[in-house]
Amino acid sequence: MKRSFYFLAAGALSLGVFSLAAHAQGQGGFRGPDNLRVVTVAEALELADDTDVKIQGRIVRSLGDEKYEFTDGSATIVVEIDDDDWGGLEATPDMQVEISGEIDEERNGNELDADTVRQL
Repeated sequence: MKRSFYFLAAGALSLGVFSLAAHAQGQGGFRGPDNLRVVTVAEALELADDTDVKIQGRIVRSLGDEKYEFTDGSATIVVEIDDDDWGGLEATPDMQVEISGEIDEERNGNELDADTVRQL
């Protein structure tokens, strides 16, 4: 009886370790071209709510509460970047980045809710 218990416990432990190892590697998925169009910030400020876009430029400064000021030279926009959307990137104001996300229509104008941030 004890031997059966040990085999079950060892099996459960092995399964748990395997599950943790798979989780540590992260979720996989497609990495390649997508159908999101790159727009200027000036264009993004005029788009409809929930439009999916990419913008390219620089994060100028933090506004607090996961919000950042972003510019591409045509205009500035507020971008909300959740901690888990950075993908390990540590951006600086002089670094060119591309942000993919969705336009959010707010009282003070459009903002971009980021899904991904990557260095160009």
